[in-house]
Amino acid sequence: MPPTTSASHDATAVLARTGVTCLERGWLSANNILIRGEGPTALVDSGYGTHEEQTISLVASSLGSDPLDLLLNTHLHSDHCGGNSALQQAYPALRTLIPPGQSEAVAAWDTEALTYEATGQLCPRFVFQALLAPGSTIRLGSWAWDIHAAKGHDPHSIVLFQPQHRLLISADALWENGFGVVFPELEGIAAFDEVADTLCLIEELAPTTVIPGHGSVFVDVDAALARARSRLEQFIANPNKHRRHALKVLIKFKLLEWQSVSMDTLHAWARSTWYFTNAMPSECITDVVQSREWLLSLLSELERSQALSIDGDLVANR
Repeated sequence: MPPTTSASHDATAVLARTGVTCLERGWLSANNILIRGEGPTALVDSGYGTHEEQTISLVASSLGSDPLDLLLNTHLHSDHCGGNSALQQAYPALRTLIPPGQSEAVAAWDTEALTYEATGQLCPRFVFQALLAPGSTIRLGSWAWDIHAAKGHDPHSIVLFQPQHRLLISADALWENGFGVVFPELEGIAAFDEVADTLCLIEELAPTTVIPGHGSVFVDVDAALARARSRLEQFIANPNKHRRHALKVLIKFKLLEWQSVSMDTLHAWARSTWYFTNAMPSECITDVVQSREWLLSLLSELERSQALSIDGDLVANR
């Protein structure tokens, strides 16, 4: 086991003082953040639907016989709320809180408005009882957490900040090496400025420890902000780079779910998934041969970066 660094020790101490356990997952399922103390026991984000049994197992193992009072979603992308339904069944008294903006879509279960159809992803239907209003605070465990709007990656996303311990739950607004795909930009809605505004908000909050939506807890926040801003500048200078990056992220995400798939199935999925058809060159819409070649160019870039392998007609996750 490698020696514990002072930075990792500091982060561990902050999490212990605030009653926070980060169940680090990966890239298919967002991190699950469990918060315990003298007040309500809460879980922030619930992972992807195909991982729901693992989510229930991880939460139950951490809680033991203790109840789970609250489930919060930082935003409603499928990798952050796909385990909601299973958790609601496992903990019948659970109250679920979501950010404002898509409450009507959740109530009606409008999968088009919620983008699950547009991304070609899965999310079992769930219900909610209250909203997470930016500008307000909420008691989680022993501490009050401030709720802040964090537009950019998702127009309805929030982040949670515990000011006494300067602990930020950043969701996909800030990772140690970047931030989440800026989905509004794929829809023709300018949102890079909103990403910049959210990075400024995080800088103003001045957290000393960050729990991202994906990846490990980190403490070198200034360096993470600098990397995120550098990446944002590249995307602003070359929006097509962001577009191709986003499509490759969606392919990789689907491969994490499928693990392996035939080229024909993957091509059919891309042609039926709005984010891909919206980004395809016009000639690809009517010409399946050209759309297959266009998709193969994305797959080849992913293969060169060792994110997947192509063996004949089989595309596999790596």
